[in-house]
Amino acid sequence: MADQNGAKVVRRFSGKASDAPDRELSVQRSQRGSAGSGAQLRAVRKDGWTVERRKIFMETLAATCNVSEAARVAGKNLSSAYYQKRRDPGFAREWAQALSVGYGELEALLLRQALFGTEEEEVVLDGEGMVKSRKVKRGHPNAVGVRLLLQHRREVGEKLAAETVDRPDGADAVERLRAALERVRERRG
Repeated sequence: MADQNGAKVVRRFSGKASDAPDRELSVQRSQRGSAGSGAQLRAVRKDGWTVERRKIFMETLAATCNVSEAARVAGKNLSSAYYQKRRDPGFAREWAQALSVGYGELEALLLRQALFGTEEEEVVLDGEGMVKSRKVKRGHPNAVGVRLLLQHRREVGEKLAAETVDRPDGADAVERLRAALERVRERRG
């Protein structure tokens, strides 16, 4: 772009959506309006957390459970990822979900090993580098299996306890209803 004298004019982004239709707009946390005022939209920086970078970060995090690796693959640095997690509750939720997927995969792998065992091949070479013997070692990591079983039992117990507490159809619903009716009768005298 040039002005009337032919000098080059650099147009800076003013924050309006019309100035950068190719850039994504986001609501900044510190700028959410209060008492009915509208939210201010800002364009996401070109080197910022775009939708694509966020998706790549979360997919890598779910696959590896490694924040450093996920940030590297997404083209962001580690401190930026942690800053985004602190600043954006949605990002923090997605982060937790990605880690939960990764830990679920790890748990499934360990469970498979505990159930079906593992195999290791040990090769013994002679002095000339020729194979002298091969030995396949099979084993079941029982300690891992026991830990997984105890963890699963604890999680199931916590879920059952959380589901039955103060639910209208819970086991203690009749008792709570009777207690409430008794309090009403006492008030009426």
